[in-house]
Amino acid sequence: MRMMRARLSGCPSGYILQESLVYFIKEHNIVAPYKIERGKMEYVFQLEVSGKVEDVVETLLQLHRASCLDKLGDQMAMITAILQSRLARTSFDKNRFQSVSEKLHMECKAEMVTPLVTNPGHVCITDTNLYFQPLNGYPKPVVQITLQDVRRIYKRRHGLMPLGLEVFCTEDDLCSDIYLKFYEPQDRDDLYFYIATYLEHHVAEHTAESYMLQWQRGHLSNYQYLLHLNNLADRSCNDLSQYPVFPWVISDYSSPELDLSNPATFRDLSKPVGALNPERLERLLTRYQEMPEPKFMYGSHYSSPGYVLFYLVRIAPEYMLCLQNGRFDNADRMFNSIAETWKNCLDGATDFKELIPEFYDEDASFLINSLKLDLGKRQGGQMVDDVELPAWASSPQDFLQKNKDALESSYVSEHLHEWIDLIFGYKQKGSEAIGAHNVFHPLTYEGGVDLNSIEDPDDKVAMLTQILEFGQTPKQLFVTPHPRRITPKFKSLSQASSYNASMTDSPVSPGEESFEDLTEESKTLAWNNITKLQLHEQYKIHKEAVTGIAVSCNGSSVFTTSQDSTLKMFSKESKMLQRSISFSNMALSSCLLLPGDTTVISSSWDNNVYFYSIAFGRRQDTLMGHDDAVSKICWHNDRLYSASWDSTVKVWSGVPAEMPGTKRHQFDLLAELEHDVSVNTINLNAVSTLLVSGTKEGLVNIWDLTTATLLHQISCHSGTVCDAAFSPDSRHVLSTGVDGCLNVIDVQTGMLISSMASEEPQRCFVWDGNSVLSGSRTGELLVWDLLGAKVSERIQGHTGAVTCIWMNEQCSSIITGGEDRQVMFWKLQY
Repeated sequence: MRMMRARLSGCPSGYILQESLVYFIKEHNIVAPYKIERGKMEYVFQLEVSGKVEDVVETLLQLHRASCLDKLGDQMAMITAILQSRLARTSFDKNRFQSVSEKLHMECKAEMVTPLVTNPGHVCITDTNLYFQPLNGYPKPVVQITLQDVRRIYKRRHGLMPLGLEVFCTEDDLCSDIYLKFYEPQDRDDLYFYIATYLEHHVAEHTAESYMLQWQRGHLSNYQYLLHLNNLADRSCNDLSQYPVFPWVISDYSSPELDLSNPATFRDLSKPVGALNPERLERLLTRYQEMPEPKFMYGSHYSSPGYVLFYLVRIAPEYMLCLQNGRFDNADRMFNSIAETWKNCLDGATDFKELIPEFYDEDASFLINSLKLDLGKRQGGQMVDDVELPAWASSPQDFLQKNKDALESSYVSEHLHEWIDLIFGYKQKGSEAIGAHNVFHPLTYEGGVDLNSIEDPDDKVAMLTQILEFGQTPKQLFVTPHPRRITPKFKSLSQASSYNASMTDSPVSPGEESFEDLTEESKTLAWNNITKLQLHEQYKIHKEAVTGIAVSCNGSSVFTTSQDSTLKMFSKESKMLQRSISFSNMALSSCLLLPGDTTVISSSWDNNVYFYSIAFGRRQDTLMGHDDAVSKICWHNDRLYSASWDSTVKVWSGVPAEMPGTKRHQFDLLAELEHDVSVNTINLNAVSTLLVSGTKEGLVNIWDLTTATLLHQISCHSGTVCDAAFSPDSRHVLSTGVDGCLNVIDVQTGMLISSMASEEPQRCFVWDGNSVLSGSRTGELLVWDLLGAKVSERIQGHTGAVTCIWMNEQCSSIITGGEDRQVMFWKLQY
């Protein structure tokens, strides 16, 4: 290359380049394969700003010198030095601030990341805005984002280094508003911290677990959930080497009609694409067994820049040309047909690719050759044009709609967790990945190579290029099995286990269903208005803290226990105390009414459980079943469940007496659930097939009662578990502890899927699976939005800790007891 300054129209505003090899890119503004010409040629360039000629010529000469270096590593080092020199000579133009009152908090160098290109410039953050000013003024002189509009931010790996930061101003959009790559991890972390601190007061933080809870309960679609998981796993539309990955879900591309009620229509989501064809898998496993370490089953990945552009070539042809040295791929290897592509993914020796989000979005342009690109001619003579659709799709829009319908179908909703286990979960690595036939090349995994340990610049550049072009496995989000989605039509396939049986919907007659629907509607209405709870009346009927509340079916009589050792019977109608019973001089810990409202049972710190006949006004019997204080009791179907500080939960048969008031002389111990430490609380699920216990050392245990076996033990509190209860559908357990945490546990897997911290411990609560009404140590009632991970309302109540809470079946009436000895009656006002 030879360069000379040129005087054009009387001004030194241009330069002349003499070349022997020239690439013509987008000649005449037409996207086409690059045109190459050889021979001595001369080109004149004229600049709009004459004062920039010296700067442009100097930069071009520097870049030319870099390109003449023998080693690729030396070339990259010199280009980086040139760039850093230019950045050091410039700074952010403060005249670009939106307001003169803005306060500057931080300024640093960074690059704006777009597919295949990064644009260097300066980042600046003030108390109200985030700015990026590119050196070349492209795509505009300044990119400005108002902090108040920011909804999500993610730290990113870029080029395998912790240097990226992506900012979204929407909740569910596929593409971000800006993706920045910093030169120093500390700059990235400082900017993230500042924005995160700002968002902490404006936007609830979301984790994979909080999104999981929303998805499980139907508040997020399958599409939205997969988008959020991709974002959390470092996948970005601005990084083709880490583009969001979505599953193939349909396997039928030949039928004239698509039947989404037929399981055979769908792909097996429990297997990676490479394992869907048994014959091909057998060949791959044979090779895997013979391979020296490090072994891998698949020689290519399910997501790579080449695969992404394979799908997007019709709307991003320039990216493919850039990636493939100015050429489109062979016409027969292009994205010609949905059915052909699926068949090749099943049968091809090296094709294991999944899909991209565009297959489930609204925009069908990637299926249409609207730019009239010359993509070549196939062997049969036909030109590559629009993508050929399955017979069951009448148009590209119809194809996308049916794809979306399939993704949100019952079958996929019931099996999507299996695919998540493979891509983002516990089957991504290690022995589980081997067992699931899900092992890819070691370099595709996070941490597969330490670039900083490679000293030779050439080797480092070559390794990075290989990894980025080959594809990367998403960051692992889950290390235990992912829970299923809760679907209305979900039926457990296995009825052999009582645990499985307890998780299914029980059949009801049409009449019962309509009644239940009305009941559910009233409950939903009540919980939707739970923040409107108002204190109706209050009474001080005990001398010490209230510990338990039970209410008769007609709501007229309220029974309470207290640390003052008494059981009280209070009439709501006459608003008077009717009875006060003392069984011993030790505190009572809880109480409940037996069906029929003829007997009330109380548990005591004196190791006993007392049965009191309401009709006869006397103690009916005493169960001396523990070696330490009884902390909590439950009853269902003539069975008594008692928890104790003696580290046991015991299950007793309690056949009703033949005559009311007669002594119960026979208690049979049916099961003993042994713990290592004192048990503080227990609760049953709706059908009493499962029991949850909370201990004084922070353990939450889930038991299968029909086999008396421990299903899960979760250490999720640092200190005593105050309360624990199942959601109405038995899918989740909520626990609270003295550590102030509210934890949600998935019953099926035992996974801790949500954890929120409160300033004060929540001693007791009621919940519907989505919202929680809890009693705080400060005396307040707190309404929690679990899906939004926030406190919706704080309601002033007791002057000391709220120690127990009762809610009626319709969820419209609440009674609380506290350390202030008060019993408070609450009503919903709506």
